[in-house]
Amino acid sequence: MTSAAGSVRVELQDAQGVPLPGFALADSEVMYGDSLQQPMLWRGNPDLGRWAGTPVRLRFVLKDADLFSMRFR
Repeated sequence: MTSAAGSVRVELQDAQGVPLPGFALADSEVMYGDSLQQPMLWRGNPDLGRWAGTPVRLRFVLKDADLFSMRFR
């Protein structure tokens, strides 16, 4: 949930903290608003399937926002 001026961005990283190609913070679409079902998107990379079974780290960058939960599909 973000305020009117807030936002959320997410970066996917490998186990050592290095951004995954195509999933860096600069590739993250900015999320605005208050939604429990809004998907996180990265420009040009709609599918996380290639990383299934691989340990990843998530880097959240919040601006005037609260994060209550996250789910992978």
